[in-house]
Amino acid sequence: MEQFTQEFFNLDVMAKVAPFLLQGLLQTLLLCSFLIPIGLVSGILVMLLTTSPYRLLRWPVIAAVDFFRAFPPLVLLVFVYAGLPFIGLRVPALVAVAVAFLINSASYYGEIYRAGMVSVPKGQREAARSTGLSATQTLLYVTLPQAIRNVLPDLLSNTVELVKLTTLASVISVPELLHSANLARSLTYNSSPLILAAIIYLLLLLPVVRLIARLEHRL
Repeated sequence: MEQFTQEFFNLDVMAKVAPFLLQGLLQTLLLCSFLIPIGLVSGILVMLLTTSPYRLLRWPVIAAVDFFRAFPPLVLLVFVYAGLPFIGLRVPALVAVAVAFLINSASYYGEIYRAGMVSVPKGQREAARSTGLSATQTLLYVTLPQAIRNVLPDLLSNTVELVKLTTLASVISVPELLHSANLARSLTYNSSPLILAAIIYLLLLLPVVRLIARLEHRL
């Protein structure tokens, strides 16, 4: 038990590396503050394209969404960061993370929005149009709010997955929380920094998971 405490739950080591891990946490939060809003907005755009009445516009986007949902996000990240330089496009690590995860998250958010739009009865749109609202006004004020409400737990669940997805950024040495914890582990020769990082992730995400459960129960 004492050896376990020394190797995996050493409070002295955790206290020493905590400031370093907090810097990684700030980098993680910075990534999330960009990826989540842009992903949510991009998902709406993807949904509009996948539900377009024009086949020439709709089918290529549907194919792209299916492709990127099936494509492993880690492989996509490595391809953007290490593959694009072979065709003359060299991007910084943070830009590679933003591009790869934005493509991935927009595909998932778009499908969630589309499911929400399908759940709104067609009569709601017809009733809104009969009152004189334009197609854009009907979308913004009638169908989209109802669609978001119907799939709000799914949107939040995907957001949690996106936060966890940022841990993959450590593969290309972006100094987010997991990368900082792994670096601290290699410097201290102790696994306690990884345990501390796991605790931080739990404190960050567990309230959101409980909120999702309550929303699913209410809706």
